Amino acid sequence: MNDEIDRLFARLHALEDAIEQRLDAHRAGLRYRLAKGRAVFDAEVAQLYRRLRIGLLRYLREAPWRHVLVAPVIYAVVVPIALLDLSLTVYQLACFPAWGIRRVVRGEHVVLDRHRLGYLNAIEKLNCLYCGYANGVLSFAREIAGRTEQFWCPIRHATAIRGAHAQYREFVDHGDAEGYRAQLEELRGKLR
Repeated sequence: MNDEIDRLFARLHALEDAIEQRLDAHRAGLRYRLAKGRAVFDAEVAQLYRRLRIGLLRYLREAPWRHVLVAPVIYAVVVPIALLDLSLTVYQLACFPAWGIRRVVRGEHVVLDRHRLGYLNAIEKLNCLYCGYANGVLSFAREIAGRTEQFWCPIRHATAIRGAHAQYREFVDHGDAEGYRAQLEELRGKLR
């Protein structure tokens, strides 16, 4: 990769860090602390959240009929997502040790904590569990696929792709045969 691109990536990382710092500062104002990995709100905040919760019957009565109608379709997708989750776990347990790749920590991707928020009713909590699980499994899949791609084929595509995984930044340029041969083992080594 050339120096200008390396500098741009460095700036991008610095911006991402700055964004996280701003978000951390904002979170501090929401009056919770983490205890054993769980958000614990101040007592008065927790009480306020309980008052702000919309009751289940009111929530269902006010829900647009289109939302209720498609709910079974949405929730049916949990079956293939659970199968994907299981398949990914077996895949990385079997393949990653054989290739010498560090395993992906599932808990860094599948985070289920929003259902504990006191201002959510039972349906909203279920929705949050579902979305956290589904998006977490897809994030888990993306990381496993990204590491697999870095091991077997760390070459950029000829055309730009949207939303590339984190490893993609370091891949060899499309058509750079010498770079591919020279950098393949180094890129694999970064996975260990």
